[in-house]
Amino acid sequence: MGKGKYSRNIENPTKTCAARGSDLRVHFKNTRETAYAIKGMSLSRAKKFLENVMEKKEIVPFVRYRYGVGRKAQLKNHKLGTSGRWPKKSAEVLLAFQQGE
Repeated sequence: MGKGKYSRNIENPTKTCAARGSDLRVHFKNTRETAYAIKGMSLSRAKKFLENVMEKKEIVPFVRYRYGVGRKAQLKNHKLGTSGRWPKKSAEVLLAFQQGE
């Protein structure tokens, strides 16, 4: 398989992080929604959010791939809708990306 490229160049590398995974044993749609939920968060807040998702203290709101996903009362704290889940494996993978493993 060839070497992959990012579609955009990083403008400010001190404030930005980029990671890519292939052949991961996680659901794409769950991982996409989890990554979208932590987008824009600081690293410490994103880490705490992912740990809370694994403990079911915070929920990941499903925005794009929300059909068939049940409504949850925990989403009253979010502005992004009423459908959500706690994707544990996706949170573990994104936490490993964040820690550089």
